[in-house]
Amino acid sequence: MAGTIALTACQSNNPETDGIIGKTRPNIENGVMTPEIMMSFGRVSGAEVSPDKQHVLFGVTYVSIPENKSNRELFVMNLDGSDKKQITHTPHSEQNAVWIAGGQQIAFLSAESGSSQLWVMNADGTQRTRISNHENGIDGFVISPDETKIVFFSNVKYGQRAADIYPDLPKASGRVIDDLMYKHWDEWVESIPHPFVADFNGKEAIKNISDIMEGEPYEAPMKPFGGTDDFAWTPDSQNIIYTCRKKEGKEYSLSTNSDIYMYNLASQEVKNLTEGMMGYDTNPRISPDGAYMAWMSMERDGYESDKNRLFILDLQSGEKTYLTEAFDYSLDQLAWAGNSRDIYFLCAYQGTEQIFSVNIETKEIRQITSGDFDYAAVIPVNENRLIAQRHSFSKPDEIYSIDLATNETTEISFENQEILDRLTMGNVEARWIETTDHQKMLTWIVYPPHFDPNKKYPALLYCQGGPQSPVTQFWSYRWNLQLMAANGYIVVAPNRRGLYGFGQEWLEQISGDYGGQNMKDYFSAIDAMKKEEYVDEDRLGAVGASYGGFSIYWLAGHHEKRFKAFIAHAGIFNLEQQYVETEEMWFANWDLGGAYWEKDNVVAQRSYANSPHKFIDQWDTPILVTHGELDYRILASQGMAAFNAAVLRGIPAEMVVFPDETHWISQPQNAVLWQRIFFRWLDHWLKPEEAR
Repeated sequence: MAGTIALTACQSNNPETDGIIGKTRPNIENGVMTPEIMMSFGRVSGAEVSPDKQHVLFGVTYVSIPENKSNRELFVMNLDGSDKKQITHTPHSEQNAVWIAGGQQIAFLSAESGSSQLWVMNADGTQRTRISNHENGIDGFVISPDETKIVFFSNVKYGQRAADIYPDLPKASGRVIDDLMYKHWDEWVESIPHPFVADFNGKEAIKNISDIMEGEPYEAPMKPFGGTDDFAWTPDSQNIIYTCRKKEGKEYSLSTNSDIYMYNLASQEVKNLTEGMMGYDTNPRISPDGAYMAWMSMERDGYESDKNRLFILDLQSGEKTYLTEAFDYSLDQLAWAGNSRDIYFLCAYQGTEQIFSVNIETKEIRQITSGDFDYAAVIPVNENRLIAQRHSFSKPDEIYSIDLATNETTEISFENQEILDRLTMGNVEARWIETTDHQKMLTWIVYPPHFDPNKKYPALLYCQGGPQSPVTQFWSYRWNLQLMAANGYIVVAPNRRGLYGFGQEWLEQISGDYGGQNMKDYFSAIDAMKKEEYVDEDRLGAVGASYGGFSIYWLAGHHEKRFKAFIAHAGIFNLEQQYVETEEMWFANWDLGGAYWEKDNVVAQRSYANSPHKFIDQWDTPILVTHGELDYRILASQGMAAFNAAVLRGIPAEMVVFPDETHWISQPQNAVLWQRIFFRWLDHWLKPEEAR
C-alpha cells in the first residue's frame, strides 16, 4: 500500500512564512491509510491550561517527507475548543511552552537564533523576544511560581577528550575510556545535563546564572527520558526540587537508585528527601498548598520495571505515606487537584491507559475514565473539569475535556479530524485467550478495513518490546497496527507475560525467563486466531522490535512451521554478546539473572541457554532484519549477526541498516522507507500472486 509521496501543503498567506512545514492535506484513495498519509497527521502535545482557566495552549508537530524534517507550531483555544488559533508561523520549532504573566505572555524554547534558547512572546504570538544566550543552549525549563526565578537544564562537559590529555593533538578523535557508561542509548557520553538557576522577569535577559550542581559528575534530569517532569518549585519559590541518580561509571550502570533532592536558593543547601528508598524515585510534584510532595517510587534497586508506587512526603514532619499499597498497578504520571487532597494519575489497567485519582487521607482510589483508548496526559482545571490528551489504535493524540460530575468526555482540539473523516479504520476487538497455564490473556485483534468474514486473510503476530511495555491502545508512527491492517492483515497483539496492566505477578514473570512462558503466550494467541475461518493459517507472519526483535529471533528457532515470514527490528540475537555490549547493566542483570560466566547461577544459565543464536540450526523461514547503527542499547552487530547467520544457513533474508538512526527510526524519509520495505517483505511471502 506504500505509494509515492502525494501531499498537498497548506500555504500561509504571509510571505515571510512561505515554505514553513505545516498542516498537509494528503491524497487518500478508497479510505485506506498509507505510510505517507500516516506521516501527515499533526502530532498534538504539551497542553497547558491558562492561569484564568479559560484557555488551552498546545503544540502540534508537522512532518515533511520531501524536506525530511519536522516543525512544531503553537496553538491557543478556549477551554471548550472554540476559537482555536495558530499563534506561531516559523520554521523553528517552539518547545516547552508555558503561560506566564497571568496568561498575558508565553515563555518557550526556540532554536531561531542558532541554538535552543529561552524566548517570550505575547499570548497572541506577537513580539517574540529572546531572553537567553546560554553557551550550550537550554533543553528545558521550569519558572518559579512568583516568576522571579527560572531553573533550566543544559549540558556541561563530562569526562576527558584526547586533547585534554595531549594538547598537542587537538584534532585527535580517539575517545579515552576507563569506566562504564561511556555510551547510552543513542550517544557517546561526553556531556551531561545540569540544572541552572537564574533571575527571570520575562522582559530582560535572564541573569545571575549558576549551576546548582556545579562540579558534580551527575546528570539532572536523568537520561535518556528525563525532562521538566524531574523538576518542581515549592510554592514560595524558595526551593527547587530535582531528581538525580548521584552515581557515575560502573556504579551508575548497575543501579537505578535515584533520589529527589531539595535545593534552597538562600542557603544553597541540598537535602535528600528520599534517602533510603532504593529504586527509581521520580516525578516530584508539590501540592498547591505547599504541604506535601508527591512522587513515584520503585522499591528495588536495579529493577527498572518495578511497580511505580505513589508516595507523599509531609514537608514539615518528614513523614512518608504510601498511597497505592493496596493497588496492584503502576503509575505513569501524576497531578495534584487544586484542593491539595486528591492526586490524579495515569495507569496501564487491563489493556488500556486510564485516569485515576487517590485521596491522600482515605487512600481511596477511583477510576475516572474507561474505554478502548489511552490517556497520555492529565491536567486538572478545577474541581469539575480535567483537560487530557488521548489516543487509540485508530486515532492519534487529541485534547479532550472531561466533566468530572457527569464523566462526559469531549474532544476539543480536532487537529486531525479532516484526515480521519476520509479514512476507514479497521475494527478493534478485545479478545481474552487462554494460555498454556490456564490464565486469561487480553489480546487485541485489529481487522482490515471492510473486513469480510467469508474471506481468508493473512495474519501478523505483533511482538511487543520493552520487554515490560504494555500493549494498550497505543498510537505509533512506526508500529502502527491500523496501518498493518490497512495493508490487508489481521493483527494479533497479545498482552503476554511481562507487561504492565495485569498486576505485579503477571508483570514480573518474565524476569529471568526470556524464551519461557511469554513465548508460550505468543503461541497461544496465534494458535487461537488461526482456528478462525477467516484466518489463513498458511499465511502467518510475526513482527517485532527490541525485545520484540528478540522474540522474533527466538520464535524463528521454535515456531514449528507456524509462520511463513518474520521481521525483526533492533532485536537481541545473542544474549551473551548483548550482556557485554549494552550500557545499562542493571537491565541485563535483572532481566537475565546475571552474567553468562556465572556458571553456578541457575537463572542466568537458563537465560543464556535460551539465546536465539543457539537455535539457528532450526531456522527455516524468510526473515527481514532492520537496525540503526547509532543504536547503543542493542548494537547493530546483533542484527548483522542474525542476518549473516540466516544467509549462511541458506534462508531467504534481507537486511536494512540505517547508518544515521538509533534504536528508533525517526527521520521522515527513513521512516517511510522502513514502512515500504516492511510491507514489501510481508506481501512477498504472505500474499499469493492473485492477492497482490
